[in-house]
Amino acid sequence: MNSLELVESFSEFKELKSIDKQTMQHVLEDVFRAMLKKKFNTDEHIDIVVNIDKGDVQIFLNKEIVDDGEVEDPNTEIAYSDAIKIEPDFEIGEEVTEEFKFADFGRRNILSLRQNLISRIMELEKDNLYKVYKERIGEIITGEVYQVWKKEILVLDDEGNELILPKSEQIPSDYFKKGEAIRAVVSKVDMRNSQPTIILSRTAPEFLERLFELEVPEVFDGLITIKRIVREPGERAKVAVESYDDRIDPVGACVGMKGSRIHGIVRELRNENIDVINFTTNSQLFIQRALSPAKISSIEIEEEQKRARVYLRPDQVSLAIGKGGHNIKLAGRLTGYELDVYREGEVDVDDVDLDEFADEIDGWIIDELKAIGCDSAKSVLEIGVHDLVQRTDLEEETIEEVFKILRAEFE
Repeated sequence: MNSLELVESFSEFKELKSIDKQTMQHVLEDVFRAMLKKKFNTDEHIDIVVNIDKGDVQIFLNKEIVDDGEVEDPNTEIAYSDAIKIEPDFEIGEEVTEEFKFADFGRRNILSLRQNLISRIMELEKDNLYKVYKERIGEIITGEVYQVWKKEILVLDDEGNELILPKSEQIPSDYFKKGEAIRAVVSKVDMRNSQPTIILSRTAPEFLERLFELEVPEVFDGLITIKRIVREPGERAKVAVESYDDRIDPVGACVGMKGSRIHGIVRELRNENIDVINFTTNSQLFIQRALSPAKISSIEIEEEQKRARVYLRPDQVSLAIGKGGHNIKLAGRLTGYELDVYREGEVDVDDVDLDEFADEIDGWIIDELKAIGCDSAKSVLEIGVHDLVQRTDLEEETIEEVFKILRAEFE
């Protein structure tokens, strides 16, 4: 292999892997210099000229002219009689520059040189990929599904780089086939065994935020600011928005005419319900908006404990809690308050407070029931076993046992 073939092959490699010319030039020079230093035990008398565009490497050995018969190291010195054959005007003590031919390396060294170059280029490519994606954390990537496994999906970007979408970062109802286009946000970039690992996510709040930037020009331009986002992926999300321009309705702009803007986002998130609300620093008003679509009767806030007692009419309790308790959980995370729901209205004299059953029902079970707004025996019995299984983390057998205890009170 000659110098032209060697450098051309890596010039092509460079174009495929997007390594800049200057870096490629330094790598070539370093690898050649290391090989020459090993051959001559020094590289102080060597000049290497790399021309990436031409695909050419030239190596020059600088030798000192000494008297005939006094040459101790032919690699660094040349006899006077040999020097004047090159140039008659040379004198003793001057330097002669000779080009080192690739043929003098030997085939084994050429193959070793090529292997070293491949290794260095691969290391550079890994470092470059790591740096590029480290700067893209939080950005949306569109890729192609290359392989679907049980615990993760392998995605290829436009340049053929491998990205990973773990099962834990997929929306529960996500289903992809090989060859499909997929959108996700870059969540994390790690180096594992000297190999960059790029993790994608479709469940991160940043994914929803980037989708709003794509669909809502006012968000992209900074006229509308997304203050907070909380999600139960695939189920429900709450987005608090604010505009510093009084002429812009942030909620209306995000939703769009007849929901035209929000519809694309909902579709991308597998029909995830998205509540867009106006942000405010007024805690009472913010909690009221966060619990939408339920209508709040009154709120008592304990600032030090970051707790709020929310009172609602009986017909509004289930709306505030939401399917599976998602609405109240997200409202609490969005506002930063622990929300306790209470029914407003006349007290049923025949009803019994759940705390009265503390000797028969474990405290943690009572707390779980209170968390979804059930603070009395009748309020639990009204909901029914099936709905309680959906709204709480309690097992069906546990709830049936609770029902037996509560029903016995009224028999």
